[in-house]
Amino acid sequence: MENVFCSSHPLVRHKLTKLRDIATEPKRFRELIREIAMLLAYEATADLALDRTEVQTPLGRAAGALLREKIGLVPILRAGLGMVDGIWEMMPGAEVWHIGLYRDEHTLRPVQYYNKLPVDPTVQVCLILDPMLATGGSAIAAADILKRWGAQRIKFVGIIAAPEGLRAMRSVHPDVPIHIAAIDSHLSENGFIVPGLGDAGDRQFGTG
Repeated sequence: MENVFCSSHPLVRHKLTKLRDIATEPKRFRELIREIAMLLAYEATADLALDRTEVQTPLGRAAGALLREKIGLVPILRAGLGMVDGIWEMMPGAEVWHIGLYRDEHTLRPVQYYNKLPVDPTVQVCLILDPMLATGGSAIAAADILKRWGAQRIKFVGIIAAPEGLRAMRSVHPDVPIHIAAIDSHLSENGFIVPGLGDAGDRQFGTG
């Protein structure tokens, strides 16, 4: 599928297997979310623009490069929170803005309850963070919000996607690259990814 990038990295596949395991406890689950997010963000940011520069080393001058664009991390509350720290560790200068969306269990449509974006864009690249791309509703709503805000470039970074969610996201936002660790079989009648890993928020925070 165009503009969908599914990681084949051995570390991602190894950690994803442990993440799916029902026996994985919340503490280890959070650690795995963090680690997988870091690896996926590494792949998702391979095309960031750079400015050439030069620095003084102890032995001479060396050519180098610095990021040209400011990056914003936009976790979808609450499950997306677990993806922030790993990526932030790699990009400590990134800004973090939260968007609160929950899925109505009857309509399966996203409902916004929190948005703390500043009035005007302060970054050039936004990474939407959400472990699960199920129906695609939350990802579509977050991309809608960021585009109205004026974000120049948007990418979605998730962990597991359903084909239905990918199709929905691609139909509305074909310009938003999707970086994920796995594409699963289908959605259940209740809108959960099968086989998936259950509710990513509940498993992170021990509320299931």
